Amino acid sequence: MRHKTIPDSTDFAFAPRRPVVNEKIVLYGTEIMQMTETQPFSRREARRQSRQEAIVDVAGPWFLEHGYAGTTMSAIAAEMGGSKGTLWNHFPSKEALFGAVLERVTAEFRAQILVALNRSDDLEQVVRKFCRQFLVKVTSPEAIALHRLIAAEVGRFPEIGRIFYDRGPRVTQQLLADFLGDAMERGLLRKDDPLGAARSLIGMCLYGTHHQVLLGVIDCASPEAIAKDAQRAADDFMRSYAPQP
Repeated sequence: MRHKTIPDSTDFAFAPRRPVVNEKIVLYGTEIMQMTETQPFSRREARRQSRQEAIVDVAGPWFLEHGYAGTTMSAIAAEMGGSKGTLWNHFPSKEALFGAVLERVTAEFRAQILVALNRSDDLEQVVRKFCRQFLVKVTSPEAIALHRLIAAEVGRFPEIGRIFYDRGPRVTQQLLADFLGDAMERGLLRKDDPLGAARSLIGMCLYGTHHQVLLGVIDCASPEAIAKDAQRAADDFMRSYAPQP
């Protein structure tokens, strides 16, 4: 077994997180503010944070390669070249470690969504931009591998479905719903349930190229296919939710 004391960060999906400044997430009435750059860690906290990041660097590819069942805390500790006790001090369970991996994967995308959903920009252009960015993300090899992992093992390990949903789809849906709800209040879209509208738009995005990649019908999503699916989803959504005369 090779030891990895310095994590390989060439895989962008599990590379160390970039600090996110002033990220505001409104989820079911709760505001979460991340001020990483303006709240410096103490030296001890920085070392602990660095160690946790290194563990996640190793754990992410392990989960994708070996699955949730095939990944053990002992294997991660051996890969890190440290003791299992040290690993448990940072993550009290495999479930907690898997949650940290998913937090890494989804955090940057949440930040991108917050930037894309600019309420001062043209609504139709924002919807198209969201669809395109969303499809680029969910059709990436890392996202497809993670989706397949969840689908394959959620029957035996229901907790991984809950962790994935809470950190991925639910947050994305709520961020989009907040944006669409504001557009409805301003008369730019017809009044309806914002969360239902968000789920409709996301569903329109997923049915085409993403579905084909997920099921192995095609190997990857071309930029042209993504652009076409995003355009169609945005156009269909805007027609469905056009303001009533």
